[in-house]
Amino acid sequence: MSDHDSPDNGQIKRIAIVGGGTAGWMAASMLARALPGTGAVITVIESPDIGTVGVGEATIPPIIDLLRFLNINEADFVRHTRSTYKLGIKFTDWSRIGQSYWHPFGTFGAMINLRPFHHAWQRARAENLAPRFNDFSLCAALGDAGKFLFPDAAQPGPVAGLRYALHFDAGLVAQYLRNYSERLGVARLENTVADARLRADGFIEELVFSNGDRLQADLYIDCSGFRGVLIEQILKTGYVDWSSVLPCDRAVALPTALSSARPPHTAAAARSAGWRWRIPLQHRAGNGYVYCSAHLEDSAALDDLLCEVAEKPLAEPRFLRFVTGRRKLFWNRNCVALGLASGFLEPLESTSIHLVMSGVYKLLEHFPTPEFAQSNIDSYNTELIQEMERIRDFIVLHYCTTQRSDTPLWAYCRTMKLPDSLSERIELYKRTGRVRVKPGELFTDLSWFYIFEGMGIRPDRHDPLMDVVSMAQLRDILSSLAQSTANAARPAPSHDSYFAAGADAR
Repeated sequence: MSDHDSPDNGQIKRIAIVGGGTAGWMAASMLARALPGTGAVITVIESPDIGTVGVGEATIPPIIDLLRFLNINEADFVRHTRSTYKLGIKFTDWSRIGQSYWHPFGTFGAMINLRPFHHAWQRARAENLAPRFNDFSLCAALGDAGKFLFPDAAQPGPVAGLRYALHFDAGLVAQYLRNYSERLGVARLENTVADARLRADGFIEELVFSNGDRLQADLYIDCSGFRGVLIEQILKTGYVDWSSVLPCDRAVALPTALSSARPPHTAAAARSAGWRWRIPLQHRAGNGYVYCSAHLEDSAALDDLLCEVAEKPLAEPRFLRFVTGRRKLFWNRNCVALGLASGFLEPLESTSIHLVMSGVYKLLEHFPTPEFAQSNIDSYNTELIQEMERIRDFIVLHYCTTQRSDTPLWAYCRTMKLPDSLSERIELYKRTGRVRVKPGELFTDLSWFYIFEGMGIRPDRHDPLMDVVSMAQLRDILSSLAQSTANAARPAPSHDSYFAAGADAR
């Protein structure tokens, strides 16, 4: 038995996080919050020579749960990170040019005969009742009106079912979480990892810095971005390429001045060779174009973005190159990869920051001893791989169900070979209108319904148990739900009013 594995060293005492940015400081803050009293020393190594990507500015509702986990005051966080509120994502031109649809947060209608409301929606469509989507989604109704409300469990009806996320400045978030982490005792080391020395069993023994200094730890967390300094350059973990189903491999990002009201949603508009995002913050707008380099030159992508934005740029455009996919292992020996170091999914459903959070939560559920039981590592990898593959399928759904064939990219997406897991979901929905999600999946059956419905996929029939409800009852229920949504949306304040000078969000 080596000294490293001696009985006196039964706990992880030293954690080294390579890379700062949102991923590194989020990992540091979560670990520091979860490990008080254990004696664990957490060090974040930030290189002065390497910048962060920092374009992940849209989130999904679990970000609010994270703030609660960290015991961070939400209003303080919103103020310091120049955040705005997000009620969902609005997609334009994906199914066909000129058509738009919502993937909103929060509830949609109400259960009827113990069946999810989307089955009632499908029956109403089949009976030519022509239901309006925004009558049953308060988040979508507020979003289209430029309004915002916080959930209120004390109010009956749709207000209790509201959910929201945040748009924020990723650089300010990293700084906020750095300050938070340092107050909890996390150390910051400014240096550049040049190499690492491995033990005989292939585990990382110590980091070697460019100035010759060294640092030893028990557990290493790689938040070094696309380069994967530890997980790939040192441990040669390997990569699974998903570009056959997600062919976009470039992005250009550009912050601009705000020239209009801040809508409470992320905008995702399909373009000839990919899609464009727009994210409103308190002090600026985040814009970008995710595209396929086989069908569009970098300069043409920037020209398209500038033409669509038509606002004053606040910085030089940033071009990113990526290969969609994942590491073969997220946890290899005594190294765990998070964020871009673990893989990349384009930000179509704002999942990048969530995957960092999920990786840390699951690390805490699998927190190792210095022996690093392989069965524990295998369990972690299985859970993270399944989660990322299910999110991959959800993102691919936006592409493969398009009715467009006006450009080479969209024509390809209509005919590309899909993962079996996705083909099975599509077939089940087409035949029955059902989505059977697995326990713990990020995207619920309702989220899948939103994309199917928005992309024009109509099931052969609705759930037969919906037929227990008479047409007269169904009309009355739909009318009552629509009235409740309208009553909640009508008096709601504008989203911009929450960021007026001196306004307190809550």
